[in-house]
Amino acid sequence: MIVSFGATDVGLRRKLNEDSLLVDESHRLFVVADGMGGHNAGEVASKLTVETVGKFVQRSTEEEEITWPYGVDPKLSLNANRLLTAVMLANKRVWKEADNKQDYTGMGTTVVAALVSDTSISFVSAGDSRAYRLRDGEFAQMTVDDSWVQAAVDEGVLLPEEAESHPMKNIITKAVGAKENLDVSVEEHRLEADDLYILCSDGLHGMMTEKHLTELVQGSTGSLEELVHLLIETAKKNGGKDNVTVLAVRYTEP
Repeated sequence: MIVSFGATDVGLRRKLNEDSLLVDESHRLFVVADGMGGHNAGEVASKLTVETVGKFVQRSTEEEEITWPYGVDPKLSLNANRLLTAVMLANKRVWKEADNKQDYTGMGTTVVAALVSDTSISFVSAGDSRAYRLRDGEFAQMTVDDSWVQAAVDEGVLLPEEAESHPMKNIITKAVGAKENLDVSVEEHRLEADDLYILCSDGLHGMMTEKHLTELVQGSTGSLEELVHLLIETAKKNGGKDNVTVLAVRYTEP
């Protein structure tokens, strides 16, 4: 069984909320997108992305014969292929919209999406929106940031603790709509009873240390709604420099 709750907040510094989220328990689909671009273009990019991902996942659930414009990867599960195709379609849609309207030139969005089956969870991500998991008291990041500092950590140029406060930590290397073709990350994990997953924009993890975030999630004893609001309010207390979106999903065995 799946229970979930998600919320988004403009924060304390921005006039417009360019984050978007999708909570679709009927299709077990959960998406967070953090838009970027001039005017209101970031908001447009994130909304187009969650809308496109949601529509394709719904279609691929309800229709036996659909078109797979990017093919099917035999190494991935059906759910992972559905989610991957959905994000690729979103990338094409945002790219075309930006190409057709001058006000939208350069717009894009990060994305982290999760699709749950009876036994596993699939993630697709681009940018620095993240998915975390709490299992048996251990809190861990499930996705890898597409960012300059993460690349520097991978190359041994930066230590992980240095990356948290680095002045270039907000520079991402991939985004939906930034290029005509997008190479995204796909992860699949088996579910275990009482798994808790947190999907979030960098408005959350960018406003606190990994240690503090871990302590908040590990120490939560209330409902998912209470946890989500606690995380958002903590990000705002720490400065609220960006829009902040948090989506919590708990899996319990039938």
